[in-house]
Amino acid sequence: MSYVEVPGAKVPIRMWTDPATVEDVAMRQLQNTATLPWIKGLAVMPDVHFGKGATVGSVIAMKDAVCPAAVGVDIGCGMSAVKTSLTANDLPGDLSRLRSKIEQAIPVGAGMHRDPVDPDRLYGFGGSAGLDDLWQRFDCVADSVKFRRERASKQIGTLGSGNHFVELSTSETGDVWLMLHSGSRNIGKELADHHIGIAQSLPHNQNLVDRDLAVFIAQTPQMGAYRSDLFWAQEYAKYNRAIMMSLLKEVVRREFRKAKVSFGQEISCHHNYVAEERYDGMDLLVTRKGAIRAGSGEYGIIPGSMGTGSYIVKGLGNEKSFNSASHGAGRRMSRNAAKKRFSTRDLEEQTRGVECRKDSGVVDEIPGAYKSIEQVIGQQTDLVEVVAKLKQFICVKG
Repeated sequence: MSYVEVPGAKVPIRMWTDPATVEDVAMRQLQNTATLPWIKGLAVMPDVHFGKGATVGSVIAMKDAVCPAAVGVDIGCGMSAVKTSLTANDLPGDLSRLRSKIEQAIPVGAGMHRDPVDPDRLYGFGGSAGLDDLWQRFDCVADSVKFRRERASKQIGTLGSGNHFVELSTSETGDVWLMLHSGSRNIGKELADHHIGIAQSLPHNQNLVDRDLAVFIAQTPQMGAYRSDLFWAQEYAKYNRAIMMSLLKEVVRREFRKAKVSFGQEISCHHNYVAEERYDGMDLLVTRKGAIRAGSGEYGIIPGSMGTGSYIVKGLGNEKSFNSASHGAGRRMSRNAAKKRFSTRDLEEQTRGVECRKDSGVVDEIPGAYKSIEQVIGQQTDLVEVVAKLKQFICVKG
């Protein structure tokens, strides 16, 4: 489908979904976003839903300003995926051992590594120079988080909880793929909370329709400090996924030693981040909260829920969406609502055939709490083309 344009105060709201299906609270957030004096464009992805501070599934382009809530508190959250040389015929009948080995290698939930991971010992990581540079720059981040260095160093290469996951899937042609979803862990959240608080205290934000949409303005010390910390956290998130993928590859290599597994080119994409991009002759700061970049020919990953599968896509470079696409299926109900509506029996039924947790601790991640991934993909055929459709057979949750 193409987009539907809804009038907004400063800019029209381009929506790749039926506006009538969007929650009232989310639509109110979008209308409030369209009032920001610095805004130059607002695109809404088909997985749109209400979010803390700013709408999930929103792409906001501003001139000389950035809204930290429009990035979110999991700075740099995103996806990585890689195709393996394995096929469905290589898989064992009992997948529980493989799932267990993954959980042993990659800490989940609030877990962390006992000692920081040595990148030079990771399979296929590709050298530690970049990671060394990341830690050298840690001394420049906000003073309020500097005491977290040890924790952050042990959490890099860990999954977290909520909608974060590690999956093994097969494509329609039988190829086995590795996939994972995570971000900047606790250090990213603390940096985000720190800067959102500062933004809300600034004089130019006191008369905004929504205080949550407080912004930093270019050429100010507060903007400089935020962008420095933001880009550091985005890089931390990138390395977090890279380390986890290396650990996951090592598990797969060991468990399928006889198959001599090889791996293709990794696909990696943020979906909570800021980028400097140029549109209509203007240099803009584009925030994607729950959206991926989908420039022409660029590969992306759009996951569904823990029982429905995911899509590997290629961007079509649609500038009306600021070269963006959805980041997943998107929730259709809150976590609390899902816990009240669904039981562990429902979870077992909806994840039948998937080796995964099926207990009360992940009921809020049940497929029924999410929109249809097929419908979401169908609503953005002018944004991306499908390269591969995947169905998970193992899903690891925190």
